[in-house]
This record gives sequence, C-alpha cells and structure tokens, in this order.
Amino acid sequence: MSNEIYTVDVDNDGIALVTWDMAGRSMNVFTQEALEQLDGLVDRFVADDAVKGVVFTSGKSSFSGGADLTMMKTMLASMAEEKRNNPGKAQQMLFDQVGRMSQLFRKIETCGKPWVSAINGVCMGGAFELSLACHGRVAADSPSVKMALPEVKVGIFPGAGGTQRVPRLTNAQDALQMMTTGQSLTPARAKAMGLIHEVVEPKKLVAAAKAMIKNGLSPVAPWDVKGFKLPGGQIWSAQGAQLWPAASAILRRETQNNYPAAKAILQSVFEGLQVPFDTGLRIEQRYFSHIMQTNEAQSMIRSLFVSLQEINKGARRPDGIKPTKFRKIGVVGAGFMGAGIAYVTAKAGIPVVLIDRDLEAAAKGKAHSEELVKKGIQKGKTTKEDGDKLLSLITTSADHADLADADLVIEAVFEDRDVKKAVTESIEAQIRPTTVYASNTSTLPITGLAKNSKRPKNFIGIHFFSPVDKMLLVEIILGRKTSDKALAVALDYVAAIKKTPIVVNDTRGFFVNRCVLRYMNESYNMLAEGVPPAMIENAAKMAGMPVGPLSLNDEVAIDLSLKILRAAVADLGEKAVDPRHLALVERMVEKEGRLGRKNGKGFYDYPAKPAKKHLWPGLKTLYPQLDPAKVDVKELQNRYLAVIALEAARTVEEGIVTDPREADLGTILGFGFAPYTGGALSYIDSMGAKAFVAMCKVLARKYGSQFRAPKLLLDMAEKDETFYGRFNPYRDDKAAA
Repeated sequence: MSNEIYTVDVDNDGIALVTWDMAGRSMNVFTQEALEQLDGLVDRFVADDAVKGVVFTSGKSSFSGGADLTMMKTMLASMAEEKRNNPGKAQQMLFDQVGRMSQLFRKIETCGKPWVSAINGVCMGGAFELSLACHGRVAADSPSVKMALPEVKVGIFPGAGGTQRVPRLTNAQDALQMMTTGQSLTPARAKAMGLIHEVVEPKKLVAAAKAMIKNGLSPVAPWDVKGFKLPGGQIWSAQGAQLWPAASAILRRETQNNYPAAKAILQSVFEGLQVPFDTGLRIEQRYFSHIMQTNEAQSMIRSLFVSLQEINKGARRPDGIKPTKFRKIGVVGAGFMGAGIAYVTAKAGIPVVLIDRDLEAAAKGKAHSEELVKKGIQKGKTTKEDGDKLLSLITTSADHADLADADLVIEAVFEDRDVKKAVTESIEAQIRPTTVYASNTSTLPITGLAKNSKRPKNFIGIHFFSPVDKMLLVEIILGRKTSDKALAVALDYVAAIKKTPIVVNDTRGFFVNRCVLRYMNESYNMLAEGVPPAMIENAAKMAGMPVGPLSLNDEVAIDLSLKILRAAVADLGEKAVDPRHLALVERMVEKEGRLGRKNGKGFYDYPAKPAKKHLWPGLKTLYPQLDPAKVDVKELQNRYLAVIALEAARTVEEGIVTDPREADLGTILGFGFAPYTGGALSYIDSMGAKAFVAMCKVLARKYGSQFRAPKLLLDMAEKDETFYGRFNPYRDDKAAA
C-alpha cells in the first residue's frame, strides 16, 4: 500500500515497514493530512492480526523536521473565528486541537503492538516525539543523524509528549538541559542518555529495527508498567531538592524571563512528574495552549521559522533569471574577512581563488581555512578527508588575471575608497564583461563605489559579518544601477554557501550597521549620564541582547568606531555626530590607548587565560556616577530596544528596507536583537504602534532626539497599523498606503 505520504510493506514475519516519504517536499513534516493518515494506519494495524509489529522510518536522507508550524497559524485563526461566534468555547477548541498530535502518539504507545522508530537522519521536534512514543528506537551511526527537541528556539516547546517522556527516560537535569536549550544530540549521546536503544550501521538500520520486534520487544512503555521509577529520582527527594531550585535560577540567568516557553518546560516537567503519565500529558497540553497565544511564540514562529524559510528559498530573487551554477569564485583580499569568505565558499564545494598583493599574504589567508579545518577535525565536526578536499578547492594567487574565468568576484580589501577604486579598475580589466562584481563593505555606499566601475549594472554589495564561518546573515546591497541579474547571482551565491540573505537599498551603513551603531551610541549616552557601566551591560542582557553594547564595541574595535565617527563628520558635518560620543571614543583610543579586545584593553580588560574579562575600573571615573538605586533598569532596557527599533523604522520610511521580514531577520541574525521579540519591527507590531510611539515620546523628552518617532510611525499609530499589515510581504504592491 502506498500514497503520497506513507508506503507500507508487510513482510513474512508480519512486521509492517512504514516508510515516510512526502511527495514534493525535500523533508518530511507533520501536516494535518500526515497526522490523519498515520492515525488511519494505527487503526489498520491494530485491526489486522497478521501485523505483529511496526517499523517506522523515512524514505528521505533525513528523517523529519517535525511539525509544520504553519498548522499553528491555522489553529489560532480558527480560535479567533470561534471567539467571535462562541467565546466560551474558543479556549477549549484550541486546547483540543493542540492535543491531537499528543493523543495520536499516545495511541501508538498503547495500541498493544510494538512500534520501532528507525532514525536515518535529522529527527527534530514532533518527529522525535513520535520516536519517543515508539517502544523501540534505533538510529543510524552517521554524522548526518541528529536528534533534538528544538521548539524553544522558535518560542514554543515540545508539546506532543516530549516534556513527559524525556524526563522519564533520562534524568531530569539532562532532560531540562536538552529541552530548554534545544540542543542536538548525536546517536551516541542519545543512547548514553537512554533516549534510544541502539546505534547501528546505516545499511543495517531497518533490519536492526525489525530484529527488536522479533526478539520480543514489549509493546508497553516503561511508565505504563506498575512500579515504574523515575531515572533521576522523585521531585520531592534529595536529588529533587538539589535540582529544582538551581534549575529555576539557571533558567532565570540564561533567559532573563524573556522566553515564556522555556519556563513552561520547567513547569510541565515539574508538575508532570508528580502525577500519572496521562495527567502529565494534559498538563503539557494546557501549557502549550497558553504558550501558543503569546506574542513571543507568534513573533518567533513568524520570523525564525516562516520568514526564515521563505527568505532562504528565494523570496527576494527576481523572476525569470536562470539559476547560477558556480564553477569558480574569486575573492580579492586575504585578510580576516576575505579568508573567511574563501573558507565558506570552499566548504560549499565551490572552487575559489584567493588573491592578495603577494603570494605570502594570500597563503596567510588560506592558513585561516587550514586552522578552521584543523579545529573541525579535532572536534569531530569533519574528517581529514573532507578537510583536505575543502582546502584543495582554495587556490592562492597574486595575479588578477586568475579571475578571468570567475563567475563572481568578491572584493574584500581594506575599507578605503581609494584602495577599492584601484582594485576595482584592475580586476575589471581582467574579468568577463558579464561577471558580477561584489564589494564586501560594511559602511561605504555601493552607488559611490560603483562609480569606479565601467559596468555599474554588474556591481553589487555583499556585506558579510564577522566571523564569516559562524555568522548566518549576509546583507546584499543594491546600488542605484545594480541589475536584477546581479541581484540574482548574489542571492544564488548566498544560497550556495547556506547563509540567509537580506536585500537592502543603498545608504551609509546599510541596514544592520545603522541599527548596531544606535545600540552602541546609546551606551555612550548612558556612560555620559553617569549610569554605572555594569548596569549598562546588564540592562542590555536583561532586555534580551546576547552581549552588552560595551562588550560588542570592544569586539568591533573602538578605533574603528572612531574612524566611523570622524568619517561621518567629514562627509556630513559636525552635527552628524554627538560631540560627547566623539570625545569619549577619542579619549579611549588616543589618551588611554584602549582599542578593544584586539589589544587586550577597551571598555573591558582582557587578562591572560584562564582569568575572565572584566569591565575596566577606570570607566567609572570618566563621568560622575549616578546612585544605582535611583536608576530605572526597566527604562534602560526600553531605551536599547526602542532606539534600535526606531532606526529600523527609519530605514523602512527611507525605502532602505522594503520587506519587514528582512528587517526582523537582519536585526536578529545580524547582532542578536532580542530574539523573543521576533525582530525590531515585530517588537513594534507586538506592542502596537500607538503604545510604542507614546513610550518613545517620554524617552525623547528625557533623553534626546534619538527617540523621536519618524513620520511613518506617527501615521501608523494614528491609523492603528502594523508593519506586516502596511508593508505586507505577501502582497505584490508593497508600497505604503
């Protein structure tokens, strides 16, 4: 029997092999139809005496990505409709819908016949929860096999039995760590935790799963057996007394209470382990129903799941242009950025020529890749064979003539207009007239750089973030004359190296850096006001930022901040810069010699390891200090989020960003803007433009014009509009009303 989702083959031993292989999808996911068909299969197997057991596996290279989260959007829409027609039953309806997957998995678990999950690849979320409901679990011994319950990363949590089964299979501490961080497990780690039973050679996977059934696998879950004991001890025990107070404190430290789903995991486990299993499932169902309705869940699902998938699949790619097949990429400039670009290109399997002023400098750039490969082998993330293959794809050179057959050239030389001009002219003399030329620049406007080109339609900006091998975002900048073909080639390249692109129009600092600079500038304001430095950093982390602005400035380099400020004065005049900011940064660089992490001293001191970095004590002597008890910490948090969100709104008003999805993803992936908000524009949308503008008016009166709302926001507040409504990315005409 087969259909577009499952194929069933019953062998002579009465073991049904169910192969999950959804037509037209690169990865299996649980849709409403997939769940309904699986439910029907369970009924069929239970009714058929000839079927003695079931092996469930995937027909794709991966097992499954879990549930299709767009189902949740449908559930919430149904609930909203029910609220209008029958308010009293709306919550119950959502509760029942949320429980369907969990009930189906429990039905499998209690059907009376043994099920074994044969995990052949990535197994995430709901798919791993299905596996946990099976009586046996076998995983292929392969680096491509990863298991996880990563739902917390998109604002929800394992709601199909995960919070109840995992802590009944392994100790509660490991269970909490796994679910509250969304960490991936290798087969060996999953087996060590007791979450799977066997790890076998990939070719023997199905045979091993069938053998478990033939060898008398019990069709009863451990927690359904009388006398079952929790592997980590009872909640109210000596072990529990050690674990739970600490777990709550650690969660508070790591999340700052910004992620309701993470807290719900603790609550579901803590309460669920004290009651019978089926009651625990209902507790989980109750919390999941609540979490689904939070702003955090809806914003994170939209940005970090739906929008991320859409953008990565080419939502901004121009229509009618053939996909680019890259046979060779040229990277000019073998410094830290150029070397990183060469590495990610070779990692994608694309030959790359890395060019610098001489072979020695180019070889130094390739050495960066050699070091990354070495670390990857040491950590077990790659093999020596794969590492050697990657390095063989990187050719070093000092001759621009080696770019003659390149499909794309990426210039990553020093951030200086004259240097870039000379390089552009030299390269264009060697490359084909149709070759796209991309400049990796963080601040210099692309339209100005394109004036050095004889073919400005082929000129585009590709802004990578440091370190290139780790940062997921790439900012693509359109010059005034950049063609659709150049944009398509740039997007094809970013897709090839498996990064997420956002497309922005040209301006000084583009999009991400404009927002980042506002974040760092606000910390300068706070320093000048006398806010204690530790409060400046801690308030940022409490607001949801991954690192404080002073620490971030150290990483960027304070002398670079000085160059940016002076360039702004030179190009735009003295009023373009707050004199307090210039005075602070000049003192840090020129008087104190504090350049940031790179010279071991900036806003922080960086002592030799194993000592940890700490704030420079001299910081608090630069300005008279306020009494910490009189500083409103919540207001500090609001200032950070608001000043960034306002800058994002200005870029929309100016037409720099035209798609709200890209603004949200750019702020989160570019510098970690409070992910629980869904991004800078979602932060405004969740609060409501009217409430946001009102908050900003108060901040502007107290702290300055950086909090003055642009006309666009004032208009949106008056009309009660949202960014995703006014600039609907799914509407052909995205122009503002």
